[in-house]
Amino acid sequence: MSAKKKAQFDAKKTLEMIEDQFEMFQILNEEGEIVNQDAMPELTDEQLEELMTRMVYTRILDQRSISLNRQGRLGFYAPTAGQEASQIASHFALEKEDWILPGYRDVPQIIWHGLPLYQAFLFSRGHYHGNQVPEGLNVLAPQIIIGAQYIQNAGVALGLKKRGKKAVAVTYTGDGGSSQGDFYEGINFAGAFNAPAIFIVQNNQFAISTPREKQTAAKTIAQKGIAAGMPSVLVDGMDPLAVYAVTREARERALNGEGPTLIETMCYRYGPHTMAGDDPTRYRTNDMDTEWEKKDPLVRFRKYLEGKGLWNEEKETAVIERAKEEIKDAIKKADETPKQKVTDLMSNMYEEMPANLKEQFEIYKEKESK
Repeated sequence: MSAKKKAQFDAKKTLEMIEDQFEMFQILNEEGEIVNQDAMPELTDEQLEELMTRMVYTRILDQRSISLNRQGRLGFYAPTAGQEASQIASHFALEKEDWILPGYRDVPQIIWHGLPLYQAFLFSRGHYHGNQVPEGLNVLAPQIIIGAQYIQNAGVALGLKKRGKKAVAVTYTGDGGSSQGDFYEGINFAGAFNAPAIFIVQNNQFAISTPREKQTAAKTIAQKGIAAGMPSVLVDGMDPLAVYAVTREARERALNGEGPTLIETMCYRYGPHTMAGDDPTRYRTNDMDTEWEKKDPLVRFRKYLEGKGLWNEEKETAVIERAKEEIKDAIKKADETPKQKVTDLMSNMYEEMPANLKEQFEIYKEKESK
């Protein structure tokens, strides 16, 4: 038997060389200390305070939304605690003219972009008014189909490019969403057409109960963007300064005609996947929860701001009380919104109602009038 022919190339080495390039980008460590001064974004003291304000407000919104869901006053809800830096800091790097295509966990971003809070509550209830985006607000309704927003984001970004708009299209999904065919099609399309798009994968370690290590054999999700020909980065998703910096840079590249970027944010969701019966204690350990709680984005950013004399207990309490009051007013307004009717569903679905529904429409119209 002849000796095995020596390979003329080392494919495994090539893979390892690529994977080794993806070190996690960080600016602020778990103790609230700057560890990468050269990468510090240019944010004023007022902007730093505003970013913290939004993160604290969003944590309260999450707590109240969970409570409202348990009371039966909200419908579908996906908790966000733990992902504030990933969500809010990335949004903070955008401008009003940019488009946001959210997943179902990304309601906070579109609220801060301008969606009235009461409409976010109506979206959770399945009320059509929750999806009626106000004129001039550049967001799409949260996408329920896993990963579908990635294809849509590529299309919106290409549209912005063809119209000569100085804006970007940004979308989010989780680590589970990165396994969908839509994920690959979306980033490949955007890369091929050099579209001004930003694709963010919030790697919160579990797609419902499927752990990250069973999601893909790739060492990082970020490296998948290389195959689509786009710059890609792995960032500490619990570090608001790092998330802001990479998102802002991605936006600037896109506006300069340098195409899309894929960003993987390493983060953690403290709560269940959704409030629809998921029990995270069945697939996560107490040790894992404790380890990630030490990396809490609010805790580390609070330490940093307190060290600069920009934050204190009084300011945080004021934000908490404001959030509670505004949430109370918003849920009251949602409660006062006329209930959705079957005839509304039919009327909203069709410009010209099919003959087979016209008869049913009249039947329901009569019932609803009583």
